[in-house]
Amino acid sequence: VQLVESGGGSVQTGGSLRLSCATSGYTYTGFCFGWFRQVPGQEREVVAEIDNRGNMEYAAAVQGRFFISKDNAKNVYLQMTNLEVEDTALYICAAKLCQVVYYAYYGQGTQVTVVS
Repeated sequence: VQLVESGGGSVQTGGSLRLSCATSGYTYTGFCFGWFRQVPGQEREVVAEIDNRGNMEYAAAVQGRFFISKDNAKNVYLQMTNLEVEDTALYICAAKLCQVVYYAYYGQGTQVTVVS
């Protein structure tokens, strides 16, 4: 499974960004996807997940501001709105078989920087 993120950049507080994750290398439909973020010196944290039936979950810190989605072309998106300085991080797309707990596949990430 290959995952390639795009769409990161620098934005002012209150702004929006849409991240994309192009996925490939699989045909099985039972994959779940997630977006993680990583700040240097801190643990990687999951911010949004979507399962193979389209059910979504969000971290409390982004609930109501971030929205995860996917399309039939195997792309996974993260729409981020009302961005805060604390959202600055490397955003990483991840994939796993839905029946397992841990994510097995990660992309390289795309940097999001929010400035005041």
